[in-house]
This record gives sequence, structure tokens and C-alpha cells, in this order.
Amino acid sequence: MARTTQHRPTSRDDFEIAIVCALTLEFDAVCALFDEIWDEDYGRTWGDANIYTNGRIGKFNVVLLKLSDMGKVSAAIASAHLRSSYSSLSLVLLTGICGGVPFPGAGKEILLGDVVVSRHIVQYDLGRQYPEGFETKDTVEDRFGRAPPNIRHLLSMLETIRARERAEELTAGYLLKLQQMTARKPGGIRYDYPGASQDIVFDSSYRHKRRFFKSLSCKEVGCDFKNVKSRERIQTKQELEKRGETEKAQAPSLFVGTIGSADTVMKSAEKRDRIARAHSIIAFEMEGAGLWETPCVVVKAVCDYADSHKNKEWQNFAAATAASATKALLDFYPQRDALRRSAPI
Repeated sequence: MARTTQHRPTSRDDFEIAIVCALTLEFDAVCALFDEIWDEDYGRTWGDANIYTNGRIGKFNVVLLKLSDMGKVSAAIASAHLRSSYSSLSLVLLTGICGGVPFPGAGKEILLGDVVVSRHIVQYDLGRQYPEGFETKDTVEDRFGRAPPNIRHLLSMLETIRARERAEELTAGYLLKLQQMTARKPGGIRYDYPGASQDIVFDSSYRHKRRFFKSLSCKEVGCDFKNVKSRERIQTKQELEKRGETEKAQAPSLFVGTIGSADTVMKSAEKRDRIARAHSIIAFEMEGAGLWETPCVVVKAVCDYADSHKNKEWQNFAAATAASATKALLDFYPQRDALRRSAPI
């Protein structure tokens, strides 16, 4: 994995990219895709409680941070310290796993393992509670500000067919490399593709059969699989698997859109769909609202469908696809001129 193609940075001012993870499994997947990890202690400012991992991914010096806790408050505090210690950052990537909206509209299908990239963030638990119900704040002033130009250009490019297909190709390649590399380590983390037959989404009105046994799988509690929704992309992946083309079957698709962020774990398909329709949301997560003004791009892979049937079976694979997509996006992101790195964009 390690190779040296450029001089190591001499100070924190030489770091342009940060990657933030909330969970250990997310952090481990990103670490595995670093080209180099350095043992040097680059320090931190007074009052900064974060612990950083420093290294290189491709052409960039990267600082990696694992949050102490989940949620937007932990993310916001860690983000403030990060910006204080690493003042030359131009891009922060929040990488990890999330709950996806299986049918986000316009005939699209989001599958487990697919990667979502944030164009906007909606903090859907911020609003007003009226007697007749909760109303999310949704005026222009309530929304998060626009991303800076460098991020808007990156996201605009990713929405083109050529760039998106290239990003998906790179992501699939890095994913395969990660799987092969970790498979050689005895007792290590495995990032195997669970298989299209394990990618199941139920009708939104059908709930997990026994709500007091939420940790048990649908098969264990006897959920009625007659309520499973048919999807064209799943059928395509199953055909690829039958032909022995697992590498093609596991290749994730990439979606750019609005991501819902809140301190609440979404486990209701009906509420998921209602909020998704109201705000054109394609996925749900818990840290993006705390990092959005860093400036930040959320890069997360779908590990469940944010419903009562959610389980942890796809988490490792999703963490791997998110890490792989993060590395692919850095291939696209242009490096700043060295003389200008002291002034963040």
C-alpha cells in the first residue's frame, strides 16, 4: 500500500484535505486506502482535543479524524477544532455509512452499497412543534449557506455523465483493491459484497414483524417477504452474479443530491418517505449538519433503508464503498498551487 512519491509535509499548513468519520468501521476503511500513513506528530492548537491521523491519498496530504461521538453537536465541536489546527484546509469530506431512500424519484433506484454525495443538507429535526404536528424550518434564511466555489464546481462536474461514470469506475477499482488487500490479512476486517439477494426493501407500510425483537433479522422474526418491492437494478445484479461477474455486480452507483441530517436515527419507512418527498432527500445521516460550514462534502454509502427492518449486515461493505468513493473524488479534485496553500479557499 505505501509508496513514496512526494516529500512529506513539514507542518499542518501543508494539509489541504481532511476526512472525518463518526464510526470505527468507517475510520478503518478509510485508513486502509491511504497510500501512506505518517507517524510524525504535527501537533494541534491549544484547546483542540481531537486526535489526528496524518498521511497521503494520491496527490494530497490528508488529515483523518474520528469523532468521539455520533451526532451533529460532536461533529460541530470537532470541526471547529479541526479548522483551528489545520487552517489551510480547502475541503473536508465526511465519510461513512447512512440510511438510503430506495425510490428517490424520477425512476431512480438506490441500492445498498451505493454512494450518496451531498449537494445540500436539510436539518429536518430543526423546526417548530405545533399542536397539529412538527414543521421543519424551511425558509431561505433557515437553510444552510451555499457551498464555496471549489465545492460547487466539484459537485457540478460529478453531475455530468462522463465524470460520474469515471468516478464510479474508480470507486469500483479502489473497492476491489481494498477487498483483496484486507482478505490477505488473517483475522482482519472483511469487506465482502453480501449479494443482491440480501438487498431487500419492503413496502413502506409493512413494518418489522416483531417490534420487541428489533435486533433480529426479518427471516428470524418471520417477516412476510410477499411485501418485498421488486427492483430492476437488483435483477440486473442477480444476473451478473449468476454469470460469475461479482465484481460488476458489487460496483456501486453514485448519486448527488440532498441529504437529511439529524440527531435521530431514522427507522420508519413511512416517515422516511414523507420527509424525503418534502425536501427531495436521497439519504439520512447524523453528522453532516454539524460540519456543513467547514466547508464539507458528505460522502456516505447506504447500509440500510432507514426503516424498521434495518440491520448491520451491509455496514462493512458500505463503509468500504464510501471510503473508495472518497478516494475516487480526490482523484478529481484539483490540487492548489503550493504558493497559495496558506490561504484556505
